[in-house]
Amino acid sequence: MNDVIPSPGLAPYAAGDDNSRGRRHPEPKPELRSEFQRDRDRIIHSNAFRRLVYKTQVFVNHEGDLYRTRVTHSIEVAQIARSVAVALRLNEPLTEAICLAHDLGHTPFGHAGQDALNECMREYGGFEHNLQSLRVVDELEERYAEFRGLNLTFECREGILKHCSLKNARQLGELGERFIKRQQPGLEAQIANLADEIAYNNHDVDDGIRAQLLDITALREVRMFRRQHDAVRARYPELSERRLVHETIRRMINHLVVDFIRATSAQLAQAQVRSIDEVRAYPQALAVLSEPCREEHLELKEFLREHVYRHYKVLRMTSKARRVLQQLFEAFFRDVSLMPTEHRDHALQAEDTHAAAGRARAVADYIAGMTDRYAILEHQRLFEPAERT
Repeated sequence: MNDVIPSPGLAPYAAGDDNSRGRRHPEPKPELRSEFQRDRDRIIHSNAFRRLVYKTQVFVNHEGDLYRTRVTHSIEVAQIARSVAVALRLNEPLTEAICLAHDLGHTPFGHAGQDALNECMREYGGFEHNLQSLRVVDELEERYAEFRGLNLTFECREGILKHCSLKNARQLGELGERFIKRQQPGLEAQIANLADEIAYNNHDVDDGIRAQLLDITALREVRMFRRQHDAVRARYPELSERRLVHETIRRMINHLVVDFIRATSAQLAQAQVRSIDEVRAYPQALAVLSEPCREEHLELKEFLREHVYRHYKVLRMTSKARRVLQQLFEAFFRDVSLMPTEHRDHALQAEDTHAAAGRARAVADYIAGMTDRYAILEHQRLFEPAERT
């Protein structure tokens, strides 16, 4: 057990500079900021974070200016998680850093893009966006003179890697141990994970209404929405529909966050953990919703799956996205010289070391880093050449 007490003002089981497992490449301590503030700042300044502004959450960015993208989603996740972290006396900058980084490895076109790349990479180790996010911060970002990647702390990297197969975990050293030993990550990582679910569930309601895939009558089948919607209508009977929707969603999020804090506080009191290592060794996650709230949360998630994610307009987009990424992968894998010079050279170097699997991984890195519109443009350049004039 690690008995080092974290920074003043934090709970004894919070992550802190004094009990951090450090960075892969040792660095001098930062001046006038914490190690986790440094992590957060490096993530915000990364190329991968900047590209999230044009990556799909559910609706393709160019289909409407007001739909959420990966970057707005990441900021909204961070806002929810920071509120919880502060209330529970956990490390706010670390929590924020994990939230801002959790989707850095996501492909263009959301989960449809991930599924397409995973299918293309089936014979070469597969593709999973959590592992790709870790690969981005460990290897692919090129900004610093003394190391590849962002050289983030163990605690931040631990939070980024939400899921991992045993096969991949065995190749990740210390970071993969918790998947082999079936342990938990730190509380800051657990909070970021649940905040992610709260954010995308509730904000997909907003985007679904904006896209005219959902209407209020159908949404009132969902208990949590109906209860908050009724309360807003009763108090503000003259409110316009747009403001009515926003006020309802705001109250849904607040209800979940308050429950999140209270339920997690109760879990911590019962578990009586005294350090971050005891949090990791605890047999189950300590960051939770109460059972009634969790059931309503899952009800909303299932409603969105049926009425938004499986809507024919969304399925048309995902079908096109899969086709675009599959064709890009096939073309670049067949002839790496079609990629920009730096990516071509990376593919050739990777092939020298890891044969076809290395070439495939380099192609996947290039495609995963694309924004939606860049992927569409690359596809047009390769498969829809402009007519000669």
